[in-house]
Amino acid sequence: MKALNNHLILFDEECPMCHLYTKGFVKAGMLELNGRVAYQHMPAHVCPLVDRQRAANEIALVNTENGEVTYGITSLFKIIGHAMPVFKPLFAFGPFLFIMAKLYALVSYNRKVIIPANTKFNSVQPSFKLHYRIAYLLLTWFVTAYILTAYAHLLSNYVPLGSAYREYFICGGQILFQGIIISFYRKEKLWDYLGNMMTISFAGSLLLSLGLLAHQLFNVHPALYVLYFLFVAGLMFLEHIRRSKLLQLGWIMSVTWAVYRLIILGLIFNL
Repeated sequence: MKALNNHLILFDEECPMCHLYTKGFVKAGMLELNGRVAYQHMPAHVCPLVDRQRAANEIALVNTENGEVTYGITSLFKIIGHAMPVFKPLFAFGPFLFIMAKLYALVSYNRKVIIPANTKFNSVQPSFKLHYRIAYLLLTWFVTAYILTAYAHLLSNYVPLGSAYREYFICGGQILFQGIIISFYRKEKLWDYLGNMMTISFAGSLLLSLGLLAHQLFNVHPALYVLYFLFVAGLMFLEHIRRSKLLQLGWIMSVTWAVYRLIILGLIFNL
């Protein structure tokens, strides 16, 4: 692949995703060996050219020869299009560019709740965009509930099946339940907590989708689907505890998370 010379991409050193894919650009030969640096350690000669807050929101790519700066999906398409010119017409297609820009923004503005990390004091952080956080919550709620609805059929020998919308109500109810609790407990953490909580639910549903795949490929005893569900739920609870500690929320939100699940389980078996 052809490297994009005389360009410097500025990534967020506190973001594991940003660190990984920019390193991938270098390893794949799309950028020079010295073609990436964390914006937290922005070189002096680049500083006057870059909007620091925008670089925190959307990854910046600086042309070190003429000072041109691009941000977000435009930066990524510029690198990929230079290395693989066959994609240039697609990247220049307006509707595709618009959709990908929105998807990029959805991930970028939620990256701290997708993969949380300890932030350094006084470091520039991505701006909070409420509409992108709500969009993320809705997306993860829908996908999680959809997969759980499918997985519920694998548990039907042991757990009563509900209506087609039961899992949607359960997932949505947990957002509401936990949202009310944290609004009284630590209101300033509301949107960060809900984003992290739904990332956990989304990740758990992706793990359960492996069970759905196994059901299509193999003859598995129904009891194993129950055991696997409990295993995934246990992993989710441990991850909830870990993320709550990162958010400095203590044990309260993890306890209420588990209490909600137990209440729902009781209702399923008694209604």
